[in-house]
Amino acid sequence: MTAGANGVISGQLEETVAWFQEELGQNDDLVCRRFQVMGRFPAALFYFFSLIDQQLLNEDILRPLMQPPSEDLKRLCEMKTLKQLLSEDVLPFGSLKFEQQKDKLISFAMRGDTVLFVDGIDEALVFSCRKVEKRNTDQPKTESVIRGPREGFIELIENNLSLLRYRLQSRNFRIKLLEIGQRTKTRVAVCFIEDIANPELVSDVINRLSRVKIDGVVSSGYLEEHIEDNHWSPFPQVQYSERPDKVVASLLEGRVAILADGSPMALLVPAVFSQFYQTVEDYSERFLVVSAIRIARLLALLFSLIFPSLYVAIISFNPELIPTDFAVAVAGGRAGVPFPAVIEILIMEVSMEVLREASIRLPVQIGGALSIVGAIIIGQAAVSAGFASPITVVIVALATIGSFATPAYNAALALRLLRFPIIILAGTFGLFGIVVGLIFIVNHMLSLRSFGVPYLSPFVPPSSGAVRDMILRAPVFLMKKRPESWHPQDDSRIPQSGGGKDQANEAAGRQDGTAAGGEGNGS
Repeated sequence: MTAGANGVISGQLEETVAWFQEELGQNDDLVCRRFQVMGRFPAALFYFFSLIDQQLLNEDILRPLMQPPSEDLKRLCEMKTLKQLLSEDVLPFGSLKFEQQKDKLISFAMRGDTVLFVDGIDEALVFSCRKVEKRNTDQPKTESVIRGPREGFIELIENNLSLLRYRLQSRNFRIKLLEIGQRTKTRVAVCFIEDIANPELVSDVINRLSRVKIDGVVSSGYLEEHIEDNHWSPFPQVQYSERPDKVVASLLEGRVAILADGSPMALLVPAVFSQFYQTVEDYSERFLVVSAIRIARLLALLFSLIFPSLYVAIISFNPELIPTDFAVAVAGGRAGVPFPAVIEILIMEVSMEVLREASIRLPVQIGGALSIVGAIIIGQAAVSAGFASPITVVIVALATIGSFATPAYNAALALRLLRFPIIILAGTFGLFGIVVGLIFIVNHMLSLRSFGVPYLSPFVPPSSGAVRDMILRAPVFLMKKRPESWHPQDDSRIPQSGGGKDQANEAAGRQDGTAAGGEGNGS
């Protein structure tokens, strides 16, 4: 049988080596190490030196293979095949597997594994010696907390899965690995708890990922755009996080996590709107304090969305709604401004968005100075030049601060985008335009679904128990049920009696995970 027959390799070493070198092309970091196994059997070892641990390769693979056989090993040679001898007696290597399929061998080599061909064996030996430079596990930059774990995901998927295994020591924790990307062959892990997550949800997630046709997956954002329900909505339908404690808490509620190799962000599905103004720290502080903070966040959310448009509508159409003294002050401030209120607000909003984007893209050392000094200078210059009134600068600044209070960056982006059409409607139709704009937004949100779950649940459709943890934060000791929105198989957070030691440990993990960073709507 030749190396190309039926897509499998043969036991002829030279033919197999020629095929393998032709498939991988001329790469200067590709090494073909030829030697004789136990001084008798010709062999060739292939690996990319930029992806492997050279010391591990030398000590645990090459040294045992190249040593002359002892007397005991010579006797075993007469009793066993060469394949059995290598796997059972010669190689003290843990992650050793045999593979015959050509396409899989190419994938293994490109991923950083070491492939060994031995003359006379029609299967290759594959060793996992991968070693990629990585940054240390550090505190997440996008989800910083005062009270809570300081660990965050990094780019290597193996490290991220180990962080989840460390926190979720349950026999029912499942990880399904997929390979997505025609050229990058990116490994994607689908994580869930088998006896909690809805099987239809898990199947839907895997099916959507399997249908992704793309040449490469560089980050988890590529997957998000392919698997979300409505591609044209400004609202995010997939939640992301770089905190292992938050991911574990979501898994314990019945959700599914998606991790891509090379990305420090885990995707969480399904996702509803209420989760985007909740934070990891909500379940680390006392529920009375957090409930007040959540109300403040909601007010800031509404504030950032409609406050500039309210100002435009009242100034342009209904100035009688302003108290007389305040109306005189506003009129005095706008005396030298040549633009109508709607143009004035739009100019300042666009300037603020440009300034905010510039401060993000600049180096950290000067980005903070630009965001503070630039805003002050531009605001003062705009007032002095007559482009804007002082009250307009205050309105835009307060709306911007309100958008900063939204914890999820992608949700804050949606609100910043929707602010502009509402301002235009307010400048055209007044308060009626604001109402029409809000009706359109709410109607659109009612039509959204995330993996079959209504976007405004548990508020619509109503769920009396879960609503308690949507606007306010319910006490952990009263959150005895998992959110109904995910349709979990086991809806109780309290372990049943007689479940054994693992079930008791899992129940303790559920409580710890929820307290550490759960962002669900527990009842």
